[in-house]
Amino acid sequence: MVRADFDRSLEELQAELVGLGEIVEKAIVKSMDALERRDLAVAYEVVAEDDVIDEKRFELEEKCIDLIATQQPLAIDLRTLLAVLHIAVELERMGDYAEGIGKICMIIGDNEPMETPKQLPLMARMGVAMLQRSLKSLVDRDTALANEVWDSDDEVDALYDGVTRQMFLDMGDNPSTITAATHFLWVAHDLERIADRATNIAERVIFLVTGRFGRYDGQTGR
Repeated sequence: MVRADFDRSLEELQAELVGLGEIVEKAIVKSMDALERRDLAVAYEVVAEDDVIDEKRFELEEKCIDLIATQQPLAIDLRTLLAVLHIAVELERMGDYAEGIGKICMIIGDNEPMETPKQLPLMARMGVAMLQRSLKSLVDRDTALANEVWDSDDEVDALYDGVTRQMFLDMGDNPSTITAATHFLWVAHDLERIADRATNIAERVIFLVTGRFGRYDGQTGR
């Protein structure tokens, strides 16, 4: 494979990876929409569509492994392929969390009187925004944007801590809410993990660009 063909293959891989990210983003949005509206049909769609995410992840892995085996890439090319491999896994796991929220919606059903805690939709929006920025940082090789994603994770963690405290207080004050509150705690956990996975993608972008792990400071090297 000549250099131009190899570069084209890398570009195609990245485009497919971003496409997978867009599918995952839609799954997260749909799962939360289903939960807020108690829409069991939409929840079922999210669960069923997770197979597509799994398949695309494995397709990306196969293409990466084939290029590594046949082209024996070095330096930045190898880091690019490893980044695609790792980010595909992160996206697949984010899809699993969206599927989990869809399943919780199906368990809760449409008769649960307890309202969705207000922190959860906000956590979902922040997680989606972090995913979008992390993938844009990949496309643009933008370490500053990757750092922003990294920093945003603290805000999601704070929301997670808040909703966790609220749910335990509600359960103590009104034991009849224990089942519903437990389900919402699982949703909060899934959303917090989505943000963590977006942060992992940002960290991988920083490694791709700089060869270093962790939040990147261009002046100090860390």
